[in-house]
Order: sequence, then C-alpha cells, then structure tokens
Amino acid sequence: MPDQHPLSHWPRPPGGYAPPQAREVTASYRRWTGVLTWTAIVVAALMAVMLVMSIVFLVWADQDTRNAAYGYLALVLWVGIAAGAPVLIGVAVTARDMRRRVREQPR
Repeated sequence: MPDQHPLSHWPRPPGGYAPPQAREVTASYRRWTGVLTWTAIVVAALMAVMLVMSIVFLVWADQDTRNAAYGYLALVLWVGIAAGAPVLIGVAVTARDMRRRVREQPR
C-alpha cells in the first residue's frame, strides 16, 4: 500500500486557492457599529473632561495648603485616564474598521 497517497484533512476548493469572501453586513452589524462609534465618542469626551478637571484640581491644590487633597484627586483622574486609554484605542479602532466595512458594502 505504499503507492497510495494519504487523505488530506483539509478540504480544498475546486480550482485552487480562492480568497475568503466577507459575510453580508446585517442590520445588527450596522447597529453595533453605531454603538461602538458612540461608545468611543463618549469615552473620549469623558477622558477630556477628566483631563480638564485634573488641571483644575491641581490649580486648587496649589492655591492653598488646606486644599492639598485636590492634588490626590488629580492623580486619581490621571490613573483613570491611563486606564481608559487602551479601552478608547480598542473601541475606536474596532469602530473605524466596522464603519469602513459598512460603507463599502452596498445595502
């Protein structure tokens, strides 16, 4: 039996290689595209507000030694910004890719 070829475990398309075809863009996919887009916008706006508030807290903490706790609040906000940055990047990149796919797909 050495002249027999072993069967392949992977099915092969007839006629050779064919690039994978993208699935159809559904209404649910369009809805999630909008949700992720608005999530990225809201997270970016919250991070901008956190940055402004941290600067305000630092100014208040610098004005009077009795308001030194505001400096610690500014540090807490900076930690929140640092933790939110990867989330913002992940959501924004995913939303951008989904929006591009929705725009390229005819309805």
